[in-house]
Amino acid sequence: MIADANGRVDAARYVASDNCDERPTGEAITLLVIHNISLPPGEFGGDGIERLFTNDLDCAVHPYYSTLAGVRVSAHFLIRRTGELLQFVPCEKRAWHAGASAWRGRSACNDFSIGVELEGTDDVPYAEPQYLALAGLARALRASYPIADIVGHCDIAPGRKTDPGPSFDWIRLRSSIGQ
Repeated sequence: MIADANGRVDAARYVASDNCDERPTGEAITLLVIHNISLPPGEFGGDGIERLFTNDLDCAVHPYYSTLAGVRVSAHFLIRRTGELLQFVPCEKRAWHAGASAWRGRSACNDFSIGVELEGTDDVPYAEPQYLALAGLARALRASYPIADIVGHCDIAPGRKTDPGPSFDWIRLRSSIGQ
């Protein structure tokens, strides 16, 4: 798995999202943020996440979707439960994944982070292929960028976010990437 000069990962299926913009000039990517998402909540395998990140979600399809009307979000990557890796935003751009956030005294984590969504929920164990894909992606990104920390959304937005939740095995991830 290799990240090119524009921040595209060769092992990922690329699906362009407009929910991004330029990073501040000279901003180094030093943070990797792990999230979870499922649409509808608790259901896996559909096209809701991809549609949300590409502003193509029909809010009439499911009652929960009405809460997402007008929301413009994205992440750099999504790892499906099968291990399939999708990329929505090149790493060199700022994806809109973290919202109001702070890490090590710095606010606006989107400025200096890469966001990875795992298809899942806080309380359902993640799948083996997801851990394998995440470890490979994390190693590739750390080889391309000066990433100092890998954290959960809950760590940068405590009290507001809980993902990736207690079902995420941090020890497993850290040992698989040599951290």
